Amino acid sequence: MLLVLIELEKRHLILGDPWLVDKVEVQSTEGETYKFPIYSWLSDSFVHRFREGTALRDCDDDHLLDSQKNSIPHCMQAENPINPLSLPRDDQFSFTKGAEFLFTAAAGLAELKLTGLEDCKENWKSFDDIKKVFPKRKTEFSEYTQDHWEEDEFFGYQYLNGVNPMMIELCTTLPDNFPVTDCMVFPDGKTTLENEMKNGNIFLVNYKNLDGIPANVINGKQQYLMAPLVLFHKTPENKLMPVAIQLKQQPAEDNQIFLPTDNKYDWMLAKLFVRSADFSEHQLNFHLLRTHLMAEVFTMAMLRNLPMVHPLYKLLSPHTRYTLQINFLARIRLISPQGVFTQFAASGGKGMIPFLVKSLSSITYDSLCIKKDIAQRGMQNITNFYYRDDGCDLWDILERFVNGLLSHYYKTDAEVVEDSELQKWIQDIYEHGFFSQETTGIPQRFTTVAELVRFATMAIFTCSCQHAAVNGGQFDYGGWMPNTPLTLQLPPPTTKGKANEDTVLKTLPDVNATAQGIATVWLLSKQSSDFVPLGQYPEEHFTEEKPREMIKKFQSDLQALSVKINNRNEKLEIPYTYLDPKNVENSVSI
Repeated sequence: MLLVLIELEKRHLILGDPWLVDKVEVQSTEGETYKFPIYSWLSDSFVHRFREGTALRDCDDDHLLDSQKNSIPHCMQAENPINPLSLPRDDQFSFTKGAEFLFTAAAGLAELKLTGLEDCKENWKSFDDIKKVFPKRKTEFSEYTQDHWEEDEFFGYQYLNGVNPMMIELCTTLPDNFPVTDCMVFPDGKTTLENEMKNGNIFLVNYKNLDGIPANVINGKQQYLMAPLVLFHKTPENKLMPVAIQLKQQPAEDNQIFLPTDNKYDWMLAKLFVRSADFSEHQLNFHLLRTHLMAEVFTMAMLRNLPMVHPLYKLLSPHTRYTLQINFLARIRLISPQGVFTQFAASGGKGMIPFLVKSLSSITYDSLCIKKDIAQRGMQNITNFYYRDDGCDLWDILERFVNGLLSHYYKTDAEVVEDSELQKWIQDIYEHGFFSQETTGIPQRFTTVAELVRFATMAIFTCSCQHAAVNGGQFDYGGWMPNTPLTLQLPPPTTKGKANEDTVLKTLPDVNATAQGIATVWLLSKQSSDFVPLGQYPEEHFTEEKPREMIKKFQSDLQALSVKINNRNEKLEIPYTYLDPKNVENSVSI
């Protein structure tokens, strides 16, 4: 006798309480144990059918029901578009996470009301006053940021290991619209831009996608959002130092190139406009679009096209936990017309959608794969680039695990080609995530095991490691607002020598915008008590022995990497912890 299917029915519906079923084990009269991983909520009185836990593709399965072969596509729909509890029960937060999330959000709002910050639309009077916003909400590193934000060395460091290490690239030729000269950046004449570029010591950050994006109106006042170009020099001491900043894309007499030798406040303002531009690029492009929305595309394609017994479903499912609800909440609380980002960020309002459209058009398959992205940016050799080092190590460990597991189920390329459910999954992603654009390089179908392994590795890396890299440091770097202003409310200087501290304070966001921004990054950096680190699988979707052995090896490799990272960090003034495997969550859940 072979047991392939069980039926579960919740007959006694007491007060409508749902029933969470983890797994069912059935022992036959012959002593054989059949395992049924469920991990679903039963919230009605219908009969639900579940398959035995052995991972199967459709071509393997003589017992597959017709209704499962032609499954009805599911999408993220909710009866109430402003209530996340109207999502399917399996896609909602656990009680613990939901309660903690609501408490943290409510506490922040209550504090804003009690201190009067919520309605204060005035300028800051001093930097000391900014320090009084949420004085008890600090991390060790947010205090470091507060102490060092004005320093050029710290400014440069953030482009390698801060919350947005995604934009800096090696500069081998200056852009035509950035007319920096040798005497500007090397006034002592000891070297030249040409020599330093040849030696691989010049780097560029170009915020060109922000060019032409209309800035928001906040508290009835026009805000300002620039599209800067920033040139960096790696010194003989391996420090990455900013040497020139141009705040608009087109050179002009009123578009000065600011230098570290300028008046203190001119240079400070130039850096503020750069950091504010970085806030928009980071939050909308590299955080929202390239992790949250990509993760939703992968999740929805999985739910629509892969049955629970499919090996790829079993592999991906832990990396989709809570993603639909957190994205649902982001749409309500952050980017809706009443959302914090829409109301208080320079790139909120009318500029948000045009910028997201521009950002989406710049995404390629290679840019989502860390090793390809690093190579394309020419960032393979620069020292002290810990995002690169830890991220590439994580990619290698993850790729070995994914390759071993999927190769266990797909022995030949032909088996990949013949798997109709797998092909529907990637077609769904190609169509709904990338609008069927061949120029993205996203595959339309899989023809080899290697192609499948690379794409699955990228999907899991995006949902776990990449999100951790761009999410974990939000409060560390943004908890002190002048380091990462979400908006600025005076235009940039057009001539040098006129700025002072009062000019800077009037340029910074108003009190209420500052407070709302800090409360939001605090909420988004708060780790839940039911956090599940990368490689830990409380829900045992794989029941066969070989995949379970591979999972143990994966966990062992991650632990070894964690030890390596901790040993390195002990020697650093600023430890880089965001890609330590124990700090990387399995999924986009915050």
